[in-house]
Amino acid sequence: MKLDDALFNWLQIRVVADARPHDRSAADTADFFEEILIHDHQVSALAYEADGDSYLLHCRVNGEARTQRYDRERVDALLVAIENEPKFNE
Repeated sequence: MKLDDALFNWLQIRVVADARPHDRSAADTADFFEEILIHDHQVSALAYEADGDSYLLHCRVNGEARTQRYDRERVDALLVAIENEPKFNE
């Protein structure tokens, strides 16, 4: 998996896991992508913050600081889809 894809996937599912602390599957999936980032891409210090219409993802790749901006609507699309599915909200 490419680094940029893994970062986006981690951010998207991390947002879901943070919004749904009772959702063990979301937390496990976020952990899975974090492991890929750590072991396959030497990423550390993963963090994100909301910034208006964007999310800023902060990390270190091979020890070098990196910040990437993602469209908030695109990132939140998974959370919206899950929240709109009745079987996930029982």
